[in-house]
Parts: sequence; structure tokens; C-alpha cells
Amino acid sequence: MTLLDQQTAGTWIARWDAQQEGYVPDREERFTAMIDAVGAAARRPDPLVLDLGCGPGSLAGRILDRIPGATVVAVDADPLLLSLGRAVHAGRDGIVFTTLDLREPGWAARLRLPRQADAAVSTTALHWISPADLRVVYAELATVLRPGGLLLNGDDLHVDDVTPGLDGLARELREKEKARRLAGRPRPENWEQWWEAIGTDPAFADVHAQSTDEVTGHHGSPSRLLSAHTEALHAAGFTEVGTLWQHGGNRLLAALLPAGGTGRRD
Repeated sequence: MTLLDQQTAGTWIARWDAQQEGYVPDREERFTAMIDAVGAAARRPDPLVLDLGCGPGSLAGRILDRIPGATVVAVDADPLLLSLGRAVHAGRDGIVFTTLDLREPGWAARLRLPRQADAAVSTTALHWISPADLRVVYAELATVLRPGGLLLNGDDLHVDDVTPGLDGLARELREKEKARRLAGRPRPENWEQWWEAIGTDPAFADVHAQSTDEVTGHHGSPSRLLSAHTEALHAAGFTEVGTLWQHGGNRLLAALLPAGGTGRRD
């Protein structure tokens, strides 16, 4: 792949952010809540933060904008999205992009972190992973977070396995809100259109071919249920699991390890 310049990468990331906001209109509000929570929980000016399923680094960059002393280790398996993040943040201190598949046991040890992380964040990413692999992700994460460490997962997590009527009502309200926000505006580019467009850019010919569903896990939403995440987190030893922020089904799921170390249930 041709070496990307920051301007080209920035243009594609701006398009990425716009199409993501088409699905999550209050995405920036959720980002703000996540970063507020990271700062409050870390209680230090230089937190070490893991960004799981970081994509092109949209959240990682915002963390550094708000917490300049932070170090963000941004992890993803998608070579194309990582290439964008590396290009747009080239030369920036405090951010490290790492190619790892979160579904593979041992990924946490391969990070070789300088110390235990204070927090881990993820946004609109972990629903791609199967419930079985999700247990791997959270179990691995528990080994590299410090005692009392925090996970923040921002995503649209459903509860139709418990309260199907309320879940359906929440989805209807969300669609109505989206329609109001988009009224009189051009419909934003969607996920498929963004990927189709970047696939026609010669600079991405090689790396686009590597971004297959088998590599990235981008097929369906097997872990779209809130219960899949809460059960996997408890099994990994996170003793407090709950929602810190919510707008309909769009929520910020938070989980804390016990202050005395992991309480993993085997």
C-alpha cells in the first residue's frame, strides 16, 4: 500500500465518523461520557488505557485530546482501519496502534504493557464477537487491568431476551429521533457505502483485500444482547457491572474489577 499522508487519512476518517454518527447520532455525547469516566476512575494525569476494537482511532484520539498525559494502546485486527489510524496520528506521542485479534487466547500478554492498565474502552465494536469469544476477550482483559480497573463499552446493547416489549419500544423511539435529526439533510453514507468507496481508492488496494470478514469478524451482531456482556464480565471476575450512561438502547456499559485483584470465576 502507498504510504498514506495525514490529510488523506484524515479525510477518510472524517467520512468514517460521519457514517458512524448516522447509526449513533449521540456518538460524541457517549465519547464525552466515556472519557469523563476514564479520568474519574484513573485518578491520575497519565492513565494507561486500552482501546479494544479501536478502528481508525476515533476514540483514542479524543482521549488524548482531553487527557494529554494518557497513553492509549489501540488494538484492532483490521489492517485497513489501523492504517488510517497510524497515518492520521503519525508522530503523535501517547498512542500506539497494535494489530491483534481479540478472539485469540493470549492476546493480552502479547501487548507487553509497561504496567497494568487503568482502564479499557471500546465503542461499537465488541458486538461483532461471538458470546464464546467474548468470554475470551473479557477473561484476557482482566489479566492486564489493575485492581479496581475499569472497562467501558459503548454500544447499542439489546434487552429483548428479558424485556422484548420495552426493547422494541426503545428501538422505535430511536428511529424516530434519527428521523428528526436527519430531517431536511442528505442521508449520511452508511457502513457498506463507506467500505465500497474506500475499496475504489488505489492507495488501499492491497490492504482492503486483507480486510475480510474472517480476519475482522465483521459479520452480524452475535453479541448484541446486554446479557451476553454482563455474563461474560462476571465470569471474568468483574464484580460490579452496570450502565453509567444510556440513551435508549445506546448505552455505556461499565465494569469494575475488585480493588484487591481479579475475582474470576472458572
